[in-house]
Amino acid sequence: MLNLLSLVIGVFALVLAIPAFIPLLGWANWVIVPIAIVGLALGAMSGRTSGRNLNIVVIVVGVIRLMLGGGIL
Repeated sequence: MLNLLSLVIGVFALVLAIPAFIPLLGWANWVIVPIAIVGLALGAMSGRTSGRNLNIVVIVVGVIRLMLGGGIL
């Protein structure tokens, strides 16, 4: 059950991360990364790894986007 919840949170964060690649919307990653961290914590508590891995990908993409935009853009 925790893996399913982690997957739902990961997909939600991933859908929110897609518009954050538009210039001047990079600040949205400051909201997306903590959401994915919650999903990562839930995925780490479950016995399966798919939810955890999805949230790790979302976190890495969000952090790289923040680094490219200087943390704001």
